[in-house]
Amino acid sequence: MFLRHPFRSGHTLLLCLAGWLRGIVTEARADLLVISGVTNEVKRYNETTGAFIGNFASSGGLGAPVSMVFGPDRKLYVGSYLLRVNRYVGTTGTFIDVFASGMDEALGVAFGPDGNLYVSSSFTNEVKRYNGTTGAFIDNFVSSSGGGLTSPNGLLFGPDGNLYVSSGATDQVKRYNGTTGVFIDNFASGAGQLVFGSDGNLYVSSGATDQVKRYNGTTGAFIDNFASGAGLAAPSGLAFGPDGNLYVSSRGTDQVKRYNGTTGAFIDNFASGGGLDGPSWLVFTPRPRRCWFWRI
Repeated sequence: MFLRHPFRSGHTLLLCLAGWLRGIVTEARADLLVISGVTNEVKRYNETTGAFIGNFASSGGLGAPVSMVFGPDRKLYVGSYLLRVNRYVGTTGTFIDVFASGMDEALGVAFGPDGNLYVSSSFTNEVKRYNGTTGAFIDNFVSSSGGGLTSPNGLLFGPDGNLYVSSGATDQVKRYNGTTGVFIDNFASGAGQLVFGSDGNLYVSSGATDQVKRYNGTTGAFIDNFASGAGLAAPSGLAFGPDGNLYVSSRGTDQVKRYNGTTGAFIDNFASGGGLDGPSWLVFTPRPRRCWFWRI
């Protein structure tokens, strides 16, 4: 849109579009970030080719990283077994600070619709909530063993605004009211990482069966084993890429495998270089928006 600059004489027009405008406005590449658990690093791969670019984040005492998410501020938040969540510059991987602490094994991290950070505290069977700006502890959003929650790991807010949490020890995906944290139901089976697809359905990695399972996003009913085979072993992290395909970290083979986002058919071993060892959580970097200024 066009905006008048309020602080300068004359008129400054700002054009900032989130897509393509006849080739004038372009968006930068969205690279793939993968946690390499054994080497205590977050590695970066080219979005298109899967070629290794470099180690994106490893400083700040990053030890045993197990989860990560980009925040509303476009910074990267990485949870670890070291009872904390580190924050990094989202474009360079430069360490900023220890953003939040006090959880015990941060096996899942997600930002809620309220802008706050939610963390699975696996050892204490809780989901803790932290101020999304300051990192200050707010409350135990889901209390110890709420709804039978045991060893929580992957979590995310669904299209319905509610919180979905993998309960590792009970092999269930539990659903909680996204505003109050009150237990709603055992939504689906499985206890891996979670992602909702563009079809509105829930995808769950199943490390025990070497599959990615798909569940109806409204009812939780099992649909099918969406992706498997091609050497997929102990799948963990899941992400739909900018190309619409599903990317799955295969811990048993130290690879990120790519599957057709509609059919689940295997496409290729997308990324594996750079010393990737024990891949788990994966995310794509946000696409920066480019703006142009004119002075008239």
